[in-house]
Amino acid sequence: MTITQDSSAPLVAVVGATGAQGGSVVKALAESNKPYRVRGFTRDSTKPAAQKLVAQGVDVVDVSLVLDNVKNVFKAFEGANMAFLMTAFMVHLDAERETAEGKMMIDAAKAAGVERIVWSGLSNVTKISGGKYTHVVNFDSKALVTDYGRQSGVPFVDVQAGWYASNFMNPGQCPVKRPDGTFAIRLPVTPTASFPIIDAERDYGLYVVHVLEAAVFPDGEEVRTGEYLTMEEIALQLSQATGKQIVIDPMPMDQFEKEMTAMGLPPVLVLDLTDAYSAVGEFGYYGGKASPSVEGLFRTPTSWFEYAKTADWSKVLA
Repeated sequence: MTITQDSSAPLVAVVGATGAQGGSVVKALAESNKPYRVRGFTRDSTKPAAQKLVAQGVDVVDVSLVLDNVKNVFKAFEGANMAFLMTAFMVHLDAERETAEGKMMIDAAKAAGVERIVWSGLSNVTKISGGKYTHVVNFDSKALVTDYGRQSGVPFVDVQAGWYASNFMNPGQCPVKRPDGTFAIRLPVTPTASFPIIDAERDYGLYVVHVLEAAVFPDGEEVRTGEYLTMEEIALQLSQATGKQIVIDPMPMDQFEKEMTAMGLPPVLVLDLTDAYSAVGEFGYYGGKASPSVEGLFRTPTSWFEYAKTADWSKVLA
């Protein structure tokens, strides 16, 4: 089913429509066997990704989702029946701003009469760790938005994104070549630490659309996404998929901090990452909650092995 312009179809407002998560939601709405009108929010409708959405029938709206633009934010949600909301911490690295903007979007969706909200949240690491790890601010700030959304009076579900498969393409997280020709993933976690791997661009939207289409909307629930694998399994499957020998070589946390600082990462992000890896290793990515389920999705998500097999590793594993 393609995206429709038929006024009888529900209108879904999608924040971040040109990004990984929002773009995946649009993709899944287009793949569904049910018709949808889609309004995609973006900061720049002239960029190629936005124009591609226009060609697919998406109503692309330029809107800056900041507090100073609150009137236009409220206007952008008018007429929507459902909404997918997310924030972009990595754009500004300001946890208080992220929480405030998330709450503003919930208020705007509520004022517009939206019947179902799906929010891209994350766990409160400070609470999960009993106050031991307090610097994973991009998790905690989203968790505060989740609390607000559950109290808004609008049916609200938190669909949490797992660990992006594409993270292993990024500097500081990708395999590093060693003198003997093998490659090592050097992160401050043990080989037995588990991560819920997800190909976010392809598959995150599957979970969102599954929730939006639920016969009984699971108001207040938390949906977890991804395929749980240990670091050891991640390295083994990447080796099998690429034909390269890849191992886990845990890095001491103090060395990781120094390397992230040397790469030019802001102090807030260095602290965030160090506490995040520590918390995952000790308490789990989802704080020990049940593993993600794929039951009911209209297609099977991409596995880590499938992602590794089809991704272009030529620059990473040169």
